[in-house]
Amino acid sequence: MIFSKDPHKRAKSIFNLIAPIYSALDAYVKKGFGKAMNNIREEIDLKGKSVLDIGTGPGAWAALYKENGASKVHGVDFAQKMVKTASKRYAPGITFSTGDAENLTEFEDESFDIVTASFLLHGVTEDKRKLMLNEMKRISKQHVIINDYFGKTPAVARFLEYLEKSDYHHFKENFCNELNNQFPNVKKEKASFGTSVYFASK
Repeated sequence: MIFSKDPHKRAKSIFNLIAPIYSALDAYVKKGFGKAMNNIREEIDLKGKSVLDIGTGPGAWAALYKENGASKVHGVDFAQKMVKTASKRYAPGITFSTGDAENLTEFEDESFDIVTASFLLHGVTEDKRKLMLNEMKRISKQHVIINDYFGKTPAVARFLEYLEKSDYHHFKENFCNELNNQFPNVKKEKASFGTSVYFASK
C-alpha cells in the first residue's frame, strides 16, 4: 500500500507505518513545536478554549494546547495506529478518534473555539485542502490555526515528502492565497526553520 497510486491510501499506509517512530520522537517533536506555540500564545489566549486538532498524529501538537491552558482538546487522525499511539500517551486528558479531515460530520458546526492542524495540509492537493479548510472553518467558532511549511525545507523533510508525494512545493507558494480566499482575516508568523504558523479567523 505504501506504493499505491491512490494518494490517500499511500499516505495512510505511510503514517500507520511510522507511528512507532513518531511516538519515540514525541519529546523532540514537542520541543520543535515550542516556537510555534509561543507565536500562538501571543495571538490568542488559550485558557479555557476548546480545541480540535486535525491530523493529530501521535498527539504532540494537541498536547501543547492542553499544557497551555485549553480546557478541552480532541485529536482526530485517519491513521488508526497514530490514534492508538496518541491515546496511550495522552488520554484521558485529551480524547482521540479516527476520522477523515475532508468529511468530519461527527462534529457539529462551531463546536470548538479553535480548529488546528500541524503538518497536514501540505500533504494533499489544493482541491483536498479546500475541502479540509471548509470543514475546519465550519467546525470552528472563530479561529483556524495551521502550523506547516514555509521557506526552505530541511533535507529529511524533503525526503519524507518525496515518499509521500506531497504537494508541499505548491503549498508553500500558494497557501496564504488559499486562506485569503476563504477567511476575511489571515496572518502568517515565522516559527522555527522552514515553518510558519498561519492564523485565520472568521
